[in-house]
Parts: sequence; C-alpha cells; structure tokens
Amino acid sequence: MRKRNRRWGRTDRILRASLLSLIQKKGFEALSVQEIIDRAKVGRATFYQHFDNKEDLLISGFVEPRVFLKKHQGRAFLRMSTVEVRVLALSRGMFAFANQYRNIFRATLGKPSGAMIRHLFHRLLEDLIRAELKPLLQRRKANSMPPDAFVQFIGGGLVGLLMWGVDGRTRPSVRNVNEFFRRLAIPVLRAAMR
Repeated sequence: MRKRNRRWGRTDRILRASLLSLIQKKGFEALSVQEIIDRAKVGRATFYQHFDNKEDLLISGFVEPRVFLKKHQGRAFLRMSTVEVRVLALSRGMFAFANQYRNIFRATLGKPSGAMIRHLFHRLLEDLIRAELKPLLQRRKANSMPPDAFVQFIGGGLVGLLMWGVDGRTRPSVRNVNEFFRRLAIPVLRAAMR
C-alpha cells in the first residue's frame, strides 16, 4: 500500500466498496483486479498507482475496523471498574461491528475462500488483545503460559464465535455472543496467570 493524498479518499472508498461487493458474489480468490476496477469505473493505472494487487486493497480495508475497535476498547476500558470486567473489553465492540456488517462478514469469514481474510482479521484481533493484556500478562509468574499462546487462543475463540454469530442459522444477539465469549475467556485468562 502506497502513500495517498486527500483526493485519493473517494477513489479508495469506491475501490473497497467494489471489492466487498464482488467478494460477496464470488469470494476473494476468484476475483481479478480487472473485475474490481471495472466495477469501480477506475482506470488500471489509477489502481496500480496506489495498490500493488487485490491483496493490498483488501489489507487497506482493515484500517477502519482497527480504528473502530481501538476506540471501543479505550472507552470500554475507562467505563469499567474491576480488572476482570475491563479485560478483553474489545469483545463487545468486535461483535457489534460484525453484526453491523453481517453480510460482509458472512461472505468473507464464513467462506472457504476467505482464508486470507480470516488470517488478516485474526492478526488484527491478536494485536488488539496483546496491547490490552500487556500490563496484565507482564505480572504473571515466570513459569506460566507464554503470552502469545494465550493471545492466539483468545483470538481464535473470538474469530470462531464471530463466524458462529454471523452465519445466519443461530443469529444470537451481540450481548449473548459477548457473554458466551467472556464466560469462556475469563477462566482461561485466570489459568494463564497462574
């Protein structure tokens, strides 16, 4: 992804909207750059001026969820009283975000062709979890579980519950999915701290 000027914002939004629309129809792997630029009505040179390939365009779309989740994480952390309540405060925001963009999540994370998207989303969650838990995990005992093992486990659990929540069959509320996650994650965190 290359540096952009202010005028690029509109074209960027159009390209990402085209990408998401096509992903919902065909899946990510089946798409070509030509299909994306045809849908966006953007020239090939314009596309390649700012992106190396469709993967680069896809990665650029993860900026918005990261910003949203970091803001939610910060607000939730300040509102909540005890460490146990504050820990993993990003979960409710993540489930709310996925619910708001249910069709996109279902078309990307829930499909066999969405492996790259699941991987990128999992990495985004791992980064946020690692940052949120850093002070807590630094206080653990020397012989306890490595922090990355816990981060991987919780990130995988978040992605798994997110996919379960948006798949369309069960359709649990954001509140319920978040409660399920916390009931599973908090005991794991306690165990990781031993």
